[in-house]
Amino acid sequence: MFNLEPTLQGKYEALQKIFGHMGSVVVAFSGGVDSTLVLKVGFDTLGDQVKAVTAVSPTFPALEVEEVKRLSTAIGAPLQLVETDQLQIESFVKNDATRCFHCKTDLYRLLSNLRDAVGFHTIVDGTNVNDLGEDRPGITAARQLGVRSPLVEAGLSKTDIRELAKGLGLANWNKPAAACLSSRIARGLPITKAYLSRVEQAEAFLSAQGLAQVRVRLHGDLARIEIDPTQMSILTKEPERSRLVEKFKKLGFQTVTLDLEGYRAGGGNLSSTND
Repeated sequence: MFNLEPTLQGKYEALQKIFGHMGSVVVAFSGGVDSTLVLKVGFDTLGDQVKAVTAVSPTFPALEVEEVKRLSTAIGAPLQLVETDQLQIESFVKNDATRCFHCKTDLYRLLSNLRDAVGFHTIVDGTNVNDLGEDRPGITAARQLGVRSPLVEAGLSKTDIRELAKGLGLANWNKPAAACLSSRIARGLPITKAYLSRVEQAEAFLSAQGLAQVRVRLHGDLARIEIDPTQMSILTKEPERSRLVEKFKKLGFQTVTLDLEGYRAGGGNLSSTND
């Protein structure tokens, strides 16, 4: 058993007890460190009364699909991939401030059907206490559909989660924060498969350059790149800068910009303009 400082040890034990009281759970599994910790502790506590479910859609990067497979296999938990398509939901496609609400409502209704089909008791997600202070319409959708957040119930912060995930040997304990591809498209622009594909390919290109945290914010034909400020020189020196511009223009961007403020959570919540 690994050693934890007493406060975190108490939270860990509380998390185990929460799962024990649930009895059986379906985990909304994205492959991020939060939901991976939920899956790990849930599976360690409940065994075959835990099922991981990942919704595969145009908003979920293909690389992440392979990641959830690797992680669930390492944990030993059963994984079910289900297909969904938020692009069929008009209220999602319009991309206003309620976009995440409609996306999560679609997801949790799907998971509710799966939960009922296997006779399990509860759906759980990876929301943590730090998420509660942010604009998260998806949390509202979760609560309306009875989804529980065991990390919140146990009082776990993002820092706690990474420390606990590291102690439990989870390979992605220090994985950068992730979000669905639709979050890259400026509010007010309709979400399309073409836009999602453009962003996915652009971010894959940047990640291949060794960048740890990457966002390509799409404002029509303009790309606004957010990365860690300490890594900006990787993109501004030659020949990397020229290769980047060439690649992005091939993808359909007419203008390529580097946001000097760097990566920040929620950086996509900027309105689209015609300027």
